[in-house]
Amino acid sequence: MKALIQRVSQASVSVDDECVGAIEHGLLALIGVEREDDEARVERLLHKLLHYRVFADETGRMNHNLQQAEGGLLLISQFTLAADTRKGLRPGFSSAAPPDEGERLFHHLVERARNAWPRVATGRFGANMQVSLVNDGPVTFLLESH
Repeated sequence: MKALIQRVSQASVSVDDECVGAIEHGLLALIGVEREDDEARVERLLHKLLHYRVFADETGRMNHNLQQAEGGLLLISQFTLAADTRKGLRPGFSSAAPPDEGERLFHHLVERARNAWPRVATGRFGANMQVSLVNDGPVTFLLESH
């Protein structure tokens, strides 16, 4: 699994002009599910999402995680993160999980995240979504669980 995370001061996601998820300060995580992903990788990625230290401590250093910063977590499925872009001028998607498996694992991640942290919002799997955010920093990292 891959997560492109961005530290945000606010973020929201809309489907058909309806806001379906929003957070204030926290992390926006675009989630890509790959063929070899399973529940164990979901758990490892969730641990990173909740504990990766990207928020400033009292001295201004990135030493606090999402929970210490009391931030929100906005999870959005992002099929294109699983693309193979190493060759040519068009992405290949053979490494992406099939849609049913991607949806199952994404929803498993959402469920586990909500069990672990009260401030979780999501987009809608497979929908055409419009994402708005204010990147704080900017701070952006690609997390992978293997």
